[in-house]
Amino acid sequence: MHPRSRSLGAVGLVIAGLLCQDVGASFAVLLFPSVGALGMVALRLGFSAIILLVICRPRLRGHSLRDWLTVVLFGIALASMNALFYEALDRVPLGATVTIEVLGPLVLSVVMSRRPSSWLWAALAFVGVALLGQGSFGQLDALGVFFAFAASAAWAGYILLSARTGQRFPKLDGLAIAMTIGAIIAMPVGIATSGPAFFQPSNLLLGAAVAVLSSTIPYALELLALRRLPSATFSILMSLSPAIATTAGLVLLHQELTIVGVIAIALVITASIGAVRSASTGPRKLDAADQLG
Repeated sequence: MHPRSRSLGAVGLVIAGLLCQDVGASFAVLLFPSVGALGMVALRLGFSAIILLVICRPRLRGHSLRDWLTVVLFGIALASMNALFYEALDRVPLGATVTIEVLGPLVLSVVMSRRPSSWLWAALAFVGVALLGQGSFGQLDALGVFFAFAASAAWAGYILLSARTGQRFPKLDGLAIAMTIGAIIAMPVGIATSGPAFFQPSNLLLGAAVAVLSSTIPYALELLALRRLPSATFSILMSLSPAIATTAGLVLLHQELTIVGVIAIALVITASIGAVRSASTGPRKLDAADQLG
């Protein structure tokens, strides 16, 4: 296959993965009235863990205490990130939530680049986020915005722990184990807050669909894309997630957006792309999948 065709195909894989994630998030919103945000977290992590355990069959023996400490912390970060994201999504439109959440990887990328000029990109992103509160998505819920910022910080921690786990566990073993730990943490809280509705067949089916759309398919497509795309190109494509999330919110959830919102999202996307490019030329850089994915 011609190299250009391979690259275009890989770009399509990344975009398809982002679309699946946001369609999955839209389905999750539909479940909130039945099982709540924490119930949705438990369903997603539970089914994701089952799928990963079946596919990866991780080896549990031969790991040090430090290895296990790393993967446990990774599991806690994964559960926290998902819980905070869904709590934000329960109160704030999908596009605004993802736009705020992407600040975590963006700022981490800026810090890792160790270039003072890179902070200009972070400042530009925060200007964009500030515009979100100026009527671009209606009156944003203050608690929802707090949860979105907390999810942003949790995502940065998730990225660092993901990289360390990947160094200590082969293939996707660490992710499968961490996802299982996250599910174990989330399940009691999710069941307690959801009650009998958690076990309704329709809710279980929709929860499984969210897990497949939000985790299984995107992970597989990203792995395929990373074999064909430069890391910087991959990270720039991942920077488009706020725009794709906003589109999903508009089409699937009928959420509103104004011109100010479009400008705000454009600023954050521009800042994300600038931060990725700065990090790629700096003395240190994150792995492509970890920068904004």
